[in-house]
Amino acid sequence: MKKILVPVDFSEYSQRAVDYACQVIATNNNGQELDMVHIFTNHSNVYVNRQIHPDLVDPQVEIAKKEMDKLKESIRVKFPAIVCHEIFKEGNLFEEVSKVTASFAYDAVIMGTKGSSGLEAIFLGSNTYDVILNTKTPVLGIPKEKAQYKKDRVGLLCNFKEGEIEVLLQAINLIGKDFELYLIHVNKDDRDIRVIDGQFKSWIQEIIDRTNIQNISYTVKSQALYNRAAENLSHAIHSVLIDEQIDLLLITKSRKSIFRKFLEENIVRKMAYNLSVPTFFARVHAQS
Repeated sequence: MKKILVPVDFSEYSQRAVDYACQVIATNNNGQELDMVHIFTNHSNVYVNRQIHPDLVDPQVEIAKKEMDKLKESIRVKFPAIVCHEIFKEGNLFEEVSKVTASFAYDAVIMGTKGSSGLEAIFLGSNTYDVILNTKTPVLGIPKEKAQYKKDRVGLLCNFKEGEIEVLLQAINLIGKDFELYLIHVNKDDRDIRVIDGQFKSWIQEIIDRTNIQNISYTVKSQALYNRAAENLSHAIHSVLIDEQIDLLLITKSRKSIFRKFLEENIVRKMAYNLSVPTFFARVHAQS
């Protein structure tokens, strides 16, 4: 069974994430199901106590159940073929999502940004970066302006590492392989462009051999574009996403990927708050 998990707080942002997940499922038409989890985070043990003592009445629980019913009905009307399930948990958002994903191999967790339980919540708190780096399930963040699912052109931050093929395979598991792959390399060491071009030639062939993605192109961003400030690195990437009309961005979370450089320069939070396209963060096992 294939499933997608969407944390919902019934805000417009989590609604967009649900809509996006439904579009993914409907487009793929491969039997994926949708799990929606609502986590009670603002009060202590009320939901758990109510499960033990049904006579206890808490307005927040009843409101959440009614909102979940409305959400499921809207899915039934717009996407009647999609099978969806509700999950209620109480506790810390990060811990409870981790527990749910540990119990089932979800294709992805899809989260809207700017909601009270949106993607930006993952980037806050003392365990911020550890949560992202150590989450086994890929996280797909959906910006509020990009609620329509498109995958014509998929960008991949490329550093010629094994993990990039792993993240591609995880993305294929979610969205299939009917897209143009656009490799984005940031030339942070100011290497000779002819050397990079030669590296791309062999790397693209490796990707074709192992993923069967045939339509691949690439770009190299110059060191000069972010020479004066670390933040300019994210600006350079955002400019590529806009200029090249990238529909979805893939980021590898290996410790030797460009994601690690983002962590060192505190750019991840900036990108999370300012996602210009849906972004797929995936952990990989490869260290080279």
